[in-house]
Amino acid sequence: MTIKNKSLVMRISMLALVAFLALPLTAFGQSNGRGRGKPTEVFVNGHDARDGRWDKNNGQARRADEWRREQERMRAEELRRQRERNRRYGTNGGYGGYGGYGGTYGGYTDAQLRQTALNAGYNNGVQEGRRDRSRGERFDYRDEGDFQNATEDYNSRYGDREVYRQYFRQGFANGYRDGYNGY
Repeated sequence: MTIKNKSLVMRISMLALVAFLALPLTAFGQSNGRGRGKPTEVFVNGHDARDGRWDKNNGQARRADEWRREQERMRAEELRRQRERNRRYGTNGGYGGYGGYGGTYGGYTDAQLRQTALNAGYNNGVQEGRRDRSRGERFDYRDEGDFQNATEDYNSRYGDREVYRQYFRQGFANGYRDGYNGY
């Protein structure tokens, strides 16, 4: 054998040796996580999840769960507000924390007079409370003209003006508080 042939055979055998040694290493590198813990820790639906990829529905289930939790939180908050309103104004046909000032006037019962005055007072109070908050004024409903007059939506058919004014002022105070606090 000549030196050229020996050199060529030597090169081919070295190349074969390198290929023989490299083949198991590349196969080991493509093991898809086998032998490194549970496959479920690394793979989700056949995809490598170590780099943050989601499963096959691209996170739709995760987003739906977040949406459901947000809806439940909003329902709980609304129930809390409703309980607070019920506590303040009552829901059982009683006075709801407001004193009863008496009788029937011109065909209107005390309950009708009370409800009209409380609604009018509350609505005006909310408007004034929001206005004061937006202007950066201090919390004080007693300096408002509507609170002092307390005759908004009053009609003589309702009966005693002073009874109406007392209910109006109670509703105004509650409405002002809610408006000032951003409800």
